[in-house]
Amino acid sequence: MADTQTAQKTVKFIITRQESPDSQPYTEEFEVPYRPNMNVISGLMEVQRNPKNSKGDKTTPVCWESNCLEEVCGACSMVINGKPRQACSALIDKLEQPVRIAPMNTFPVMRDLVIDRGRMFNALKKVKAWVPIDGTYDLGPGPRMAESKRQWAYELSKCMTCGVCLEACPNVNDKNSFIGPSAISQVRLFNAHPTGEMNKEERLEALMTDGGIEGCGNSQNCVRSCPKGIPLTTSIAALNADTTKHLFKKWLGV
Repeated sequence: MADTQTAQKTVKFIITRQESPDSQPYTEEFEVPYRPNMNVISGLMEVQRNPKNSKGDKTTPVCWESNCLEEVCGACSMVINGKPRQACSALIDKLEQPVRIAPMNTFPVMRDLVIDRGRMFNALKKVKAWVPIDGTYDLGPGPRMAESKRQWAYELSKCMTCGVCLEACPNVNDKNSFIGPSAISQVRLFNAHPTGEMNKEERLEALMTDGGIEGCGNSQNCVRSCPKGIPLTTSIAALNADTTKHLFKKWLGV
């Protein structure tokens, strides 16, 4: 009897769609069969298998991105019931219905739920979020980090460039060039690295330009929304102090 009830139960999705970057968004409703323990991705896969809306009309399959399905890659970020999050970890049983799904509007929409995260990768380039080793010769083992330092640095390294913190931040929009909390946190990570700190001043200089750390309004939405629990506001506070010290050293010629 329970199996029969489950088979008859459906899940309703209201999805914001967009045919191309230049077209107008619209919503379309879908109903898919319910299964225990299903997540939003499995619901979208049902829509893809049988692209009919709730009126029974044939339509185009909904486009979205996903990869690991383990909240590691960050590809399936979207706005679910008004909250930016990962679709793979959004369980239907824990969501209010109908489930409303939309693309993150901080980023340009390519089609349906697919967005262009170029803004995030350009920010990482701006702050030189890497250790510049060209690989042409063997450098041997790197310097060791103290375990206490390694532990908090590891927390910063969990960033999966999912874009949720930028979507939640009121200071990240198409009217300004603020790089966002994720890139700022990566500066702290690489500046703490024994080899990466050789370029510490370059990264601090990048944060002191337009769109850098001065763009943070301290709303703290980022740290509340981060799916990995990364201490983003702690990083921002630490780098506020570092950039201020760097500025005074430049003035004093130290």
